[in-house]
Amino acid sequence: MCRNITTLRGLEPAATAEEIEAASAQFVRKVTGVASNASPASRLPAEQATAEIAAIVTRLLDELPARRVPPKTIPPLRRPEVQARIAERMRLREDHERMHELGIPHTH
Repeated sequence: MCRNITTLRGLEPAATAEEIEAASAQFVRKVTGVASNASPASRLPAEQATAEIAAIVTRLLDELPARRVPPKTIPPLRRPEVQARIAERMRLREDHERMHELGIPHTH
């Protein structure tokens, strides 16, 4: 169904909670069509489902036997270019919040 969800089993180091959450959110978005900017009536059940799926995946990864061959692809959250985009987004968000705190006029 969703070929873009990265295989998390067998990673070294093991999949992080953030990686499991991202894969779970991607799965929920794919099967529901609910985006993160949806109305609260749609977003809240999707967020709850994401949390439940992440918990299930965490337990599943803990229970499965070790994998003989590591996954062929690097999870997106481990790729340098993705890390750079995340860092830039966080920097911009912090700058924006600072403008609000200081009362500096700006556009949205």
